[in-house]
Amino acid sequence: MKTRFTELMGIEHPIMMGGMMWVGRAELAAAVSQAGALGTITALTQPTPEDLLVEIARTKDMTDKPFAVNLTILPKMGGAPYEEYRRAIIEGGVAIVETAGNKPQEHIDDLRANGIKVIHKCTAVRHAVSAQRMGVDAISIDGFECAGHPGEDDIPGLVLIPACVDKVEIPVIASGGFADGRGLVAALALGAEGINMGTRFCATREAAIHDNCKRALVDNDERATNLIFRNLHNTARVARTPLSDRVVEILARPDAKFEDVAELVRGVNGRELLETGNMDAGLFWGGQVQGLIHDVPGAGELVATIMQDTETIIAERLARLAA
Repeated sequence: MKTRFTELMGIEHPIMMGGMMWVGRAELAAAVSQAGALGTITALTQPTPEDLLVEIARTKDMTDKPFAVNLTILPKMGGAPYEEYRRAIIEGGVAIVETAGNKPQEHIDDLRANGIKVIHKCTAVRHAVSAQRMGVDAISIDGFECAGHPGEDDIPGLVLIPACVDKVEIPVIASGGFADGRGLVAALALGAEGINMGTRFCATREAAIHDNCKRALVDNDERATNLIFRNLHNTARVARTPLSDRVVEILARPDAKFEDVAELVRGVNGRELLETGNMDAGLFWGGQVQGLIHDVPGAGELVATIMQDTETIIAERLARLAA
């Protein structure tokens, strides 16, 4: 299936694996890319830029197909050596980067000057328009259904995707709430050139997270998420657990501040959960798409199933309706 996105990125299928902290590692990214989609390793998962160079090399050893690196600029991690991570991406010979976060212009300019294609992740149409002006090659637009940070506008994908397509000329990738061929067909109908999946790829055999987490994603339904940090204007969607319920309860207090939950929401706690399977250790990201996850296949099997279902829906159901 050819779209502007597949042609631009040199891939076979209009499916991208989103950048995910602690999850975007070589094994999963390579499996997704080897299946003809676009796998992504996450720069800040690696402790140092030197470690990132090693992870890039490991990915190249596993696949000769295109893959991306996610570079997320986090305001509260001002001490992170973003420029050094960027240099590692360039030195590693990566062809595609997914950027996210605040003030990416410096990174976009340097990456594109080195012949790297840039996809910028946004949660609002106005941010997509701004990113297009900055010179990015494609937009990944994140609907309110997504795991992670959905922004503060609360616009779901059904509205956000076509609204974004109407305002930019570069390819748009639909993100948030996608898990199967039905979602891909819907995204294409809304004007997107492909889909970006995060939570769904967590529930695959190659994802380097504990089986307890994968079982939770299968067992949960579409209601099993919590929105935290709303009162701090930094909304985040996480999987619903007793711990995330507690965070919501604490932050609902009129005088609540981040320091009240800082120990509960530390990133290292979330990493411990993913690695040990102790579901009380911390928070873990999970979108409303959990309601559409029913198994834990191989990443390549998942990509193949989505494409087969997509072709069947277009060739049979839509064609029958048109007739």
